Amino acid sequence: MGCKRRSGRWRAVALVAGVAVLLGACGGGGAAGGGGQRQTGSAFAACDATPNTCNSAEPSKLRQGGQLTFAIEKNVTNWNLLSNEGSVFENGEILKPVLPYTFVTQPDLTVVMNTDLLDSVKVTNTNPETIVYTIKTNAVWSDGTPITAEDFRYNWEVQNGRDCPGCPVFTTSGYDQVQSVLGAEGGKTVTVRLTKPFTDWKQLWSGGSPIYPAHIAAQHGDIKTPQGRAASFAWFGKNVPTYSGGPFQIDNFTNNESVTLVPNPKWYGPRPKLDRLIYRVITDANQEPTALQNREVQVIYPQPQVDLVQQVSRIPNLSSFVGLGLSWEHVDVNLQNSYLADPVLRTALFTAVDRQAIINKTVGQFTSKIKPLNNHNFVPQQSGYEDVVSETGQGSGNLERAKRILAAAGYKIDGGQLMTPIGMPVPPMRIRYTIGNQVRQVECELFAQQVKPLGITVQVVPTDDLGATASRGDYDIVVFAWVDTPFPYGGAVQLWTTGQGNNFGRYSNPDVDRLIAVAASSTDESFAKEALNQADRRMTKDAYVLPLYQKPTFVALYDNIANVRNNSSLDGPPYNVTEWGFRAAS
Repeated sequence: MGCKRRSGRWRAVALVAGVAVLLGACGGGGAAGGGGQRQTGSAFAACDATPNTCNSAEPSKLRQGGQLTFAIEKNVTNWNLLSNEGSVFENGEILKPVLPYTFVTQPDLTVVMNTDLLDSVKVTNTNPETIVYTIKTNAVWSDGTPITAEDFRYNWEVQNGRDCPGCPVFTTSGYDQVQSVLGAEGGKTVTVRLTKPFTDWKQLWSGGSPIYPAHIAAQHGDIKTPQGRAASFAWFGKNVPTYSGGPFQIDNFTNNESVTLVPNPKWYGPRPKLDRLIYRVITDANQEPTALQNREVQVIYPQPQVDLVQQVSRIPNLSSFVGLGLSWEHVDVNLQNSYLADPVLRTALFTAVDRQAIINKTVGQFTSKIKPLNNHNFVPQQSGYEDVVSETGQGSGNLERAKRILAAAGYKIDGGQLMTPIGMPVPPMRIRYTIGNQVRQVECELFAQQVKPLGITVQVVPTDDLGATASRGDYDIVVFAWVDTPFPYGGAVQLWTTGQGNNFGRYSNPDVDRLIAVAASSTDESFAKEALNQADRRMTKDAYVLPLYQKPTFVALYDNIANVRNNSSLDGPPYNVTEWGFRAAS
């Protein structure tokens, strides 16, 4: 759900989805170019050929120390990334340097083992599937407590859907297939056995599911009981982390203003170059260019908007980059709305929406490569991508077809008002988006205009907390984006199956559940792709989510900053935060 950028759940809301794709070209010489990407300045010029190392500098070419300020667009309201209320993309950016994880996604969207935490990971058996993790002997939490199998076990228990029914996790995907987590060698060897194969097993304890400390959890609930696990789970969400298993630890949090990180003195990996990393909260993206120009921040990673991109391009001594990422913009409906519970009405709405017109008037103004997205689980660069949307007519802007769909089911338009088959007027509906996001505001306004001829009034209502709005179901229609990982099968479980935390609209279809489960537990990738696309076709007919387009990503920074680069996965730019630093004066 990759040169971002999320709305995405971990991060957007990083409302999380899983998609793997080959990264497009990162160059373009200042104009829309290969892969739909545009680059200004010199820092990102090499991204075309080397996305994992562009804007790089050897450690000897960086000065030790310094303070870097990175802009984020949302305040932190929940510190538990495992919670379905703690999965905003920005939360993941902040906690990436703090929490340990097993695998990391690089800018080219390949997934590699986290060599800071682990010496090795091996699948030692396929029946039952068995995975053995070897944790580094010197890997410890910031209080000196070793990171062990106990941490793996606690995080599995709160996410498997069985051992902590009171834990509102964003997904149980994969964890519900784990049968046991056993420790040996002082807990430094972790043996994980599954009841059936998990196609995306590298997603476990990584990506959107980093590792929280079991010994801290035990201080806030008896983690041997469901009630105690739930208590500790809730505590992690409410309290700013004083613990760390990563290169940085949180030094200060000022609500609605900033989060300050400093190096973790117990860090067992390469020493960070920075003395201080500050995440500054700027909820209005329109203010980010000004903050950048005034050097109140040195790096921004906003969702690109036409005016914002143009303003940034005029700032001296700065490089910027626009690219096509793994994230994808979409329109969701809330099936708890009794009128939208009718698939006929949903299908008509989606048929009336003209996705190309929306693109032309928004993101299409700064890149010509963005096209309507026609799949919920893969993007066009993936071998699994199939067009399952346009064949239904959804997103086509075909008003006459939409009217015929309604008329065939007994709906009537009377005096500009749509009436249900039993003669009830369809009431006004609210479409919601993140306040300050001009692109989404225009998208919502266009949506309202395009469905108005059907006799449906849609009111555009922004929110300053999209994560909470989505998780509470406080919308009729909502526009946001999923920030994806390279795990499409586990991501599909998380987003589309019955009862999952990120299934905000409460969609449920037994056929879709069955097909996604088959795709997520296959050892044959071709078979998994086929099953997932079958599920996608069935879900598309239900008209629950309308994909709009692959989201472009945008990063801008001053030229004296090295090793910060675009990473459109859930891991985001902080995937390599220990390497961030300022270039030494020549």
